[in-house]
Amino acid sequence: MRIAVTGASGFVGGAVCRALTCRDITVHAFGRRPSVPPGHLAGAAYRSWDLTRGPIPDAPAVDAVVHCAGSVTDWGRPADLFAANLTGTRNALASFPGARFVHVSTASVYDPFRPSVMATEDEAPVARYLNAYGASKAAAERLVLGRGAIVLRPHAVYGPGDTTLLPRVLSAVRGPLLPAVGTGRQRISLTSIANLVQACLLAATGPVASGVFNVADAAPVVIGDAFREILAERGVAACPVYLPAGAARPLAAVAEGAFLLARRPGPPRLTRYAISHLAVERTLDITAARDVLGYAPHATTFAGAAAW
Repeated sequence: MRIAVTGASGFVGGAVCRALTCRDITVHAFGRRPSVPPGHLAGAAYRSWDLTRGPIPDAPAVDAVVHCAGSVTDWGRPADLFAANLTGTRNALASFPGARFVHVSTASVYDPFRPSVMATEDEAPVARYLNAYGASKAAAERLVLGRGAIVLRPHAVYGPGDTTLLPRVLSAVRGPLLPAVGTGRQRISLTSIANLVQACLLAATGPVASGVFNVADAAPVVIGDAFREILAERGVAACPVYLPAGAARPLAAVAEGAFLLARRPGPPRLTRYAISHLAVERTLDITAARDVLGYAPHATTFAGAAAW
């Protein structure tokens, strides 16, 4: 079997390449970086490709595509986010027109203005989003579903190689405190990289060729417990303290406005997007993935996080 993986130079794409290669599947890896260390791909053949510039010439014949490429930031120019997440997806589809297409999306396509309580796949996309990240990922979903693709929706992916969730938590620590928003008692679904890779492999190689599937760990966790476990595993002597979401939202709006006026390239430490995903319940129903794909996730754990 021959499988193409986009975004292979990144966190998720690299993990998918390594897992596929270990199964003796021929992997064609594509990423925007000029080169990557061979170990990142477990020796898979790699080509540099900026998907925003158009379909790749001389694309290899493959049986399936696992599309992991795209922007994972919630802060940036809308044109850039739509180029990465929508135009890039369109070009990936055009490059491999006859292959099964597995699109790694995000739970950010659910309504950011209300809690997601064991959300089912039919609750998204919605008509309104807080930023261009959610809107562009929703647009990409609509595009691939029109072509009969498989869509996977993880939430807050973590694990060895994580460049987003764990670093964001650790960077928020201030002395003995970890400032956070909400109550600490809200439930949240997290997705380990191992569980997401499992879902990608099932989608790319199994009998199911289309559909939308939430992908998360075996059960939701209480966010305060997750924070404490992360800090303990990393040996950080800090305690979470919580600001009510109602007070945090206007502060985040002011911070975002100031950063935009100053044309700061990076986001403020507090954004409305982050509040919408961490200060209220964000839990996913994974029944469809279990029943249809044969997905068998493990529980959330941060064991070994000191070495990530």
